Amino acid sequence: MLQTSENTNQTQEQLEALSTALESGSFVRVRQMLNKLPSPTIAHLLESSPHKAREILWRLVAKENEGDVLNFLNEDIQSDILNKLSPKEVASLTEGLETDDLADILQQLPEQVINEVLLAMGDQDRQRLEAVLFYPEDTAGGLLNTDTITVRRSHTLDVVLRYLRRHNEIPSMTDNILVVSREDRLVGLLPLRKVLVSDPNLTVSEIMITDFEAIPVSMPDNEVAQLFQRMDWVSAPVVDENGKLLGRITIDDIVDVIREDADHSFMRMAGLGEDDDTFAPVFKTAKRRAIWLGVNLITAFLAAIVISRFSDTINEIVALAVLMTIVASMGGVAGNQTLTLVIRSMALGQIGKTNSLWLMRRELGVGLLNGLLWALVAALIAIFWFSDNKLAYIFAGAMIITIIVAALSGALLPILLKKLKIDPALAGSVVLTTITDVVGFLSFLGLAALLY
Repeated sequence: MLQTSENTNQTQEQLEALSTALESGSFVRVRQMLNKLPSPTIAHLLESSPHKAREILWRLVAKENEGDVLNFLNEDIQSDILNKLSPKEVASLTEGLETDDLADILQQLPEQVINEVLLAMGDQDRQRLEAVLFYPEDTAGGLLNTDTITVRRSHTLDVVLRYLRRHNEIPSMTDNILVVSREDRLVGLLPLRKVLVSDPNLTVSEIMITDFEAIPVSMPDNEVAQLFQRMDWVSAPVVDENGKLLGRITIDDIVDVIREDADHSFMRMAGLGEDDDTFAPVFKTAKRRAIWLGVNLITAFLAAIVISRFSDTINEIVALAVLMTIVASMGGVAGNQTLTLVIRSMALGQIGKTNSLWLMRRELGVGLLNGLLWALVAALIAIFWFSDNKLAYIFAGAMIITIIVAALSGALLPILLKKLKIDPALAGSVVLTTITDVVGFLSFLGLAALLY
């Protein structure tokens, strides 16, 4: 936490210094200050700047740094920048980026523009990029990097070492050399830590690892991330359905997947995109949020319709209007606790057919215990406040019903939505809120209508 706080303070200080220089019109000084910083820091400063200031800062980034800075920006800002460039400018700007990073950037552009960018590239770069673009973005194929070092099993370690020394540098995060057959089928992994300390006269086949797990090219990216987390990998080879080596995935890309999944769940629960720009213009931001507000308005009317059915009862007993929102609110909190837990567990791959029923029973038990506890508290408050035993029974009964239904709904909804191919993080909270409001008002006012 201390380091995070220091970084935040440093970013704010840098922003203030740049803002002061911008206001004074000293663009030469701003350019010098900006381009002395690492690319991730420049990207962070751009993301932390209002729209107009960001445009000026981007124009002051040195041409040779633009590609690296672009790679660290979120997709929303990347898209804004790329859409203002010609295909040749995009090809020039992204030159030198790793294949997987370049593919991530280009996949935000229209297909026609992607084709024009590919035509503006050299043959070798185009072929490597097309191999990655062929696969969906959210699969292992969309993450793979074709920059790998491969050897044959018959080579001696001395030959391998001499081959490595011919390179100016090896690909970043290379912990294993990949062993392939003449048909490029992956047959083993040769750890660098073994190469450096073993007898140079040994052959690759004598020390290579054959008990390894290659990643199928079609595996979803969240499952790949789970494997990396479980196995503590730095990199992992990717193969097609015939076992042919296509490339590898490195831990830096997996960190991005994990972060994006976390952002996705957090932002989607509010109806926002994970790459929404904090400092986007007013109209653009309002337009994105308006759709979700409209959906919420429709669901709110459902709860209002339920209340309207009991208007006579509410008019007779004013205390009902005071207490009914408490019941719905308690249901909402109970449901969201379960919903958040289940969505997180689904993202980690912890929920399946074998344990979903147990989870339902557990949430039923939790809902019942919490319902009884808070029903008792609510009943005592109602008696003390309104001196009405009948109202206390209604309040307690509605509390039990609502909390139990909310807990079960929070557990069941994500599973059902996923089966219907609907994003639970996006739709779950809205559907749950509607259920808890309707059940809360219906149970409370329905019991009141019966008893009064």
